[in-house]
Amino acid sequence: MERLPRIGVPILIGVVLLIILIAQSTVTVESGEAGVLYKRFDGGVVTDEPALGGGLHIVAPWNKVFIYETRRRELSEKMNVLSSNGLDIKLDATAWYMPDVKHLGKLHQEIGEDYVSRILLPTIRSAARSVVGRYTPEQLYSTKRDAIQAEIFDETKKIISDQYIILDEILVRDVTLPSTIKDAIERKLKQEQESLEYEFRLVSAQKEAQRQRIEAQGKSDANQILSQSLNDKILRDKGIEATLKLSQSPNAKVIVIGGGDDGMPLILGGNN
Repeated sequence: MERLPRIGVPILIGVVLLIILIAQSTVTVESGEAGVLYKRFDGGVVTDEPALGGGLHIVAPWNKVFIYETRRRELSEKMNVLSSNGLDIKLDATAWYMPDVKHLGKLHQEIGEDYVSRILLPTIRSAARSVVGRYTPEQLYSTKRDAIQAEIFDETKKIISDQYIILDEILVRDVTLPSTIKDAIERKLKQEQESLEYEFRLVSAQKEAQRQRIEAQGKSDANQILSQSLNDKILRDKGIEATLKLSQSPNAKVIVIGGGDDGMPLILGGNN
């Protein structure tokens, strides 16, 4: 093989160096990520320009790009907190969050890549202790789960509002009480339920007794009114009316007018 001309060697070396330089100057930002540019000789972290979006970017080899995931992420945490009366409560919570892409440069400059452990997690723990400390174990076990969840979310979001972190939601998945306290609360709730059922049955029985009394009184009043309205004249008229209808039947009978008590007709008998 013929020897390369002297001028060809420097060109070849230059091409190789250029390829290496280009390779070292390209940064790929994947989908769901964003990059913060750090200019080593020009002010450090870039905060006044949008973060680098997904795709291939050419960056000077002396600069650097810090990659952040911008998708919504999940943070699960189990905490020991105290109730209002000092009992140890175990709280299992989940937070959904993401960095604020519009201020990603400021997040990197002021807090750093470990913003979750430095800001978000301590804030959630602090808010949980503050909120749970307002409630008794009975409230935590039964009626206040949704209220606790909402208050922890509100307090956490308020604290991190200027920390370039977007908090979507905090879910309280479980509240665990000491077994003795849990058993006592369940017994109390059972007794309260039984008491409510007894009161319901008692009220129902009282209402039924009252209904029966009203119904009986109504019948008594009706009979009394009817009795007062049936005088002797009305009874005689009714008897005469019944006798006339009977006399019109084909059956043989003997009817004595005025033969009965109180002058009522008397039917002596008859044959078919």
